[in-house]
Amino acid sequence: MNAQHIIPNSISKEIHKALEYYPELEDTHIEFRFKPNIKKSTMQARPTFGSFFRSRENRSYVILISETFKIADKQFLTTHIPSDILIGWIGHELGHIMDYTHRNKLNLMWFGIKYVLSDTHIVEAERAADTYAVQHNMEEYILKTKDFILNNADIHDAYKLRIKKYYLSPEEIMDVIEKRNTEATATESIAQ
Repeated sequence: MNAQHIIPNSISKEIHKALEYYPELEDTHIEFRFKPNIKKSTMQARPTFGSFFRSRENRSYVILISETFKIADKQFLTTHIPSDILIGWIGHELGHIMDYTHRNKLNLMWFGIKYVLSDTHIVEAERAADTYAVQHNMEEYILKTKDFILNNADIHDAYKLRIKKYYLSPEEIMDVIEKRNTEATATESIAQ
């Protein structure tokens, strides 16, 4: 277990699996913490307040995980969501952290302000996190997560519309995969 990562036992298998796809986050301090309820979301990644003003290399992050997930009018424990779906959600949140690690303090502050004030910026941020996850070969989990939400009759239409509006569609994910594979092939050709 990595001392940089604080992980709840109940979902440690899923978190470790998602982290395998992000070797560059091995030395990044990330705390995964359950919270009773997160508004409009199941998970949320952000820099910790205390590390916000540190250099990029010394920042710490927290991924808040809602204890419950609402399907129709019933509450379910997030820990009861299928393992692959949790891995996809966690992979998406790690995509946000990848995005944050490339931002300086001022840029990160501006990012946070725009996220709160601009619907357009939320779309950009969520699609960027999905893109990072797919670029890190997590498409299987990201697609399963989207399928779980979009094709589940018990999930409210409002939540499905939010997913369609803010996140990459399955078709857009396939485009990212194609671009990733093309770039990998080009890099291999240059190396030879």
